Order: sequence, then structure tokens, then C-alpha cells
Amino acid sequence: MTVQPPSFFELSQENDFEETMAGPVTELWHQRQEGMFQGSNHTNIGWAALTGNNPDKAIIVVNGRIESYWKYQELFYDLVRQGYDVFALDHRGQGVSDRLAEDTELGHVGHFDDYVSDLDTFIESVVKPKGYQQLFMLGHSMGGTITSLYLARHPGTIERAVLSAPMHGININKWMRPIASPLARVMEQLQGQPSYAPGQVPYYPKPFGSNPLTQSKVRYQWFRDLYERKPELKIGGPSARWVWQGLAAAKRCISEAGNISTPVLLLQAGEDTIIDNAAHQQFHQAMVQANRDCQFKVIEGARHELLFEADTYRTPALASAFEHFRKAEIPDA
Repeated sequence: MTVQPPSFFELSQENDFEETMAGPVTELWHQRQEGMFQGSNHTNIGWAALTGNNPDKAIIVVNGRIESYWKYQELFYDLVRQGYDVFALDHRGQGVSDRLAEDTELGHVGHFDDYVSDLDTFIESVVKPKGYQQLFMLGHSMGGTITSLYLARHPGTIERAVLSAPMHGININKWMRPIASPLARVMEQLQGQPSYAPGQVPYYPKPFGSNPLTQSKVRYQWFRDLYERKPELKIGGPSARWVWQGLAAAKRCISEAGNISTPVLLLQAGEDTIIDNAAHQQFHQAMVQANRDCQFKVIEGARHELLFEADTYRTPALASAFEHFRKAEIPDA
């Protein structure tokens, strides 16, 4: 007899958040494995894993800009309770990985494709040797960009993927869109060394009331408290180079979408002000026109951080993700 995993309604909830985080989540987090590998240009990339839960299937979580796997302890707890081993990495220039600029709070990257190469190295050197029959991927925001490009360039590795508010475009004022990338290139040349893009600043904890990320006060406060307890995780605004590299990568996601053979579920946050939601339609259309499997679901009323949102939005987002993954369940022997 197959043991059924917890129902979607047994996902971690805001009403019990503090108790859950202090109890079972902390207990599980203490069981994590952590390590480093060398990514492109000999950059040290940090990773974490929670294994021993399922020998057959694992989920690789690909987080967004300014994030760290430390932020996703609640999500990892929910993934483990749903019956998956979990792997995650911190991208170059953020989290516990090597920083790429003298200002350690500057969000910088040399080449966006380095993120994709690092993910490939992580999967080949850390995840695959475990011998799982099925690998799944959950990419959020910038991690959705990285996931999209990885899927397009490495077919056959990932069974199914979920893109949470993926950065297939950045929400920029219409009049700025044609000049954003060339302006960022010019600024990079004028600066001479990695520096903040115009209007960007080092890390600061934006008050909950004015934050564009989530409507969950308890989750938002936990995230901000985490970065105060571990200030080495703090990342502020992006560099000028990151801006034009990110814009170019977002466009490549759409142009390469037809090469993705992995079934994809794209989750859009209906009230997202960070990502250009119109670009999701372009990505979805590109996959469909290439006869690829891309499901599209809008979580109405949700802000950008679907995996960190209020239960009203987070629960249906995760329920849809698990439903998508379970379409590839290994049949009982």
C-alpha cells in the first residue's frame, strides 16, 4: 500500500507560523546537508539539501535575486512533507556564495549564463550522483529565468518544472523600456567598476506596509529578521551590468522557449509589480506554438512572492505545483 502524503490543506499556515518555524521547521533544518562547489570562473557556490525522505524523487529549488536557501526553510518543510527530497543552491554573488563586487551588498553578475552553468554543474556533480529516478524543478523570479534557460538547453534531465512569477520580463515604465538596456550599458562603462544601477541602493528593510512582495506580515517579518540575524545574506539593488544582462536573459527565455521539452506550469502573481506579466503570455505562446506542454495559472490578487505570500495565495499556488509534479508520479511496483 502506498502511503499518501499530507493533503494540500496541511501545508504550513500563517496561524501556526511561529510555532511551526520554531518547532518542526527548525528540527528539519538542523538535518540539512551543506556544501560548496566551484562554478564558472572558479566561483564558490553554496548549496543545501534535505535528503533521506524519498530515494526516487527530488525537487531542485532555484531561488530569486537577493535570496538565499536560508529564506526557504518553510517551503523546504512543506516539500519534504509532500514526499520529496530537496536541493537548493545560492547563486553567485548572493547568499552564502562568493560575492562578485567589492561592495558585498551589490547585486552583480558578469554573465547571466553563468547562473545557468552553475545550476548545471550543481545538478551534475551534487544531485545526479544520488541516483533519483525523477528530478523536478521549482524556479522563482530570477530563478525562473535561470530555470527556463536551463530547461531549454538541457532537455531530458527534469521531469516537470514549475515557474513561480518567473522573470521573463522586468516591470519597467513604457517610456523607459526601449532605452533601459542601452542606458544600463552606458552607465556600466561610465562607472568603470561594478556599481549600483540608477535609482538602486544597498540593502535596507522596507517596511511591511510599503513592500511589493507579499501580503503575509508574519512571513515578511521572519524574512527580514533572518537577514538581521545573518547579515552576510543581505543584498541590495542590482548593478548596471546586472540590469542589461537580466533584460537580455529574459528575452532569451522567450526566444528559446520552443526548445523546452519538459512539461511546465507557469504561475503568475496577479498583482505583481516586479515582473512584466505580459512577458509570461509571450513565453507561454512560444511554448504552445512549438507544441510544448506549458500550463498557465494566474493566482489572482497575489503579489510577487507566491511562495512567501499569505495563505490565501500561497496555498493554491503550491497545490497547483504539487498537482503538476504528481502527473509524473512513478507507478507503484
